[in-house]
Amino acid sequence: MHVSPRHLLAASAAAAAILLCGGGAALANVKAGVDAWQAGNYGAAVREWRADADKGDADAQFNLGQAYKLGRGVPADVGTAQSWFEKAARQGHGQAQAQMGLILFHKGEHAKAMPWIRKGADMGDPRAQYYLGIALFNGDLAKKDWPRAYAMMHLAAAQGLAQASSHLQQMDKHISVADRQKGLALARQLEKAAPAAPVATHASVAPKRPAQLPGKVATTPLAPWAAAPSVRMQTQPPRPAAAIAGGGNWRIQLGAYSNAANARKAWEGLRAKSGALGSLQPHFVPAGAVTRLQAGPLASRAAADKACGAAKAAGAACFPVAS
Repeated sequence: MHVSPRHLLAASAAAAAILLCGGGAALANVKAGVDAWQAGNYGAAVREWRADADKGDADAQFNLGQAYKLGRGVPADVGTAQSWFEKAARQGHGQAQAQMGLILFHKGEHAKAMPWIRKGADMGDPRAQYYLGIALFNGDLAKKDWPRAYAMMHLAAAQGLAQASSHLQQMDKHISVADRQKGLALARQLEKAAPAAPVATHASVAPKRPAQLPGKVATTPLAPWAAAPSVRMQTQPPRPAAAIAGGGNWRIQLGAYSNAANARKAWEGLRAKSGALGSLQPHFVPAGAVTRLQAGPLASRAAADKACGAAKAAGAACFPVAS
C-alpha cells in the first residue's frame, strides 16, 4: 500500500489523518487547513476546508468529518461527521468509506456498515480489514471464509494494528495450518493488487481493551467515541495442528515501519534488550508503503511462540508467521 507525501498525519494523542490531495486552489486550501490544524488552530483549519467541502472536494469533506468526529474547531458531532464522511465516501474516498463503515457498525447498523467496511478494506484501511476479518471468521455478517478472514487480519496486523495482531494469534488456535497458509497466500495477492491511489493512516486514542469473556474473543473498539462492538469472534473447538514439513519454516513479525532504516533501528534496539533474539536473523520485508520486520528461522510454531514471548518482554508487538 502506497502512502503519498501528500498525506499527512496530525501528530497528537487523538490525531486524525488529514489528507493532502487534489490540485490547484483546492490543494492549496487543504494544505493551508492542515498547516493550521498542526499548529493547533483548528477553527482556521475548518474554515479553510469548508468552502471546498461545500463545492464537493472529497478530501476537504473527509477532513471536516474528522474535525466533527474529534470536536476540533467545531463541536463534536458524530451525526455531522457521518454526513461529511458519506459525501466523501460516495466519491470513492477510501478512508471515508472505512469511517462510514465503523460509524454505522458502532451504531448497531451492521448490515449497512458491511458494504462500506468491505470498500475500506479493499482500499487497504487496516481498521476495515480488521472488522471484515472478524465478520468473515464469525460468518454472521458475512459468509464464513476462514482463509480470507486470516488474510484480512494478517494485512491489518502487518500495518501495525495491535488488535489485529492479538486476534491473529487467536485465529491461529482455530484455523487449520492449510487454511492459514491459504490466507497468507491471499494476503500476498491482495497486496500486489492494492490500488495505486494513496490511502492515509488513521490514528485514534487507544481505548482500554474490554474484559475477556469466557469462550469468546472480544472485538476491541477502534474509535475514541465508540462503544464496544456487539460482534464477537466465536471460538471453535481447536483442530489438531497439522505438521509442517521440514525445519525453519517459521518467523516472528515484530512490526511494520515506514522504511527499512527504521526497521533496522528497531531490530538493533530489540536485540540489545533481549539476548534471546540474538540468534535470529532479521528480515526486512517490503510490503507496499511499509517494511515489515521479521526474524527467524524458527523450527516450529512452538519455537516462534517462545521467541515472541522474549520479544514482548522487550516491549515489542509480536506474532508468528509461517514463512
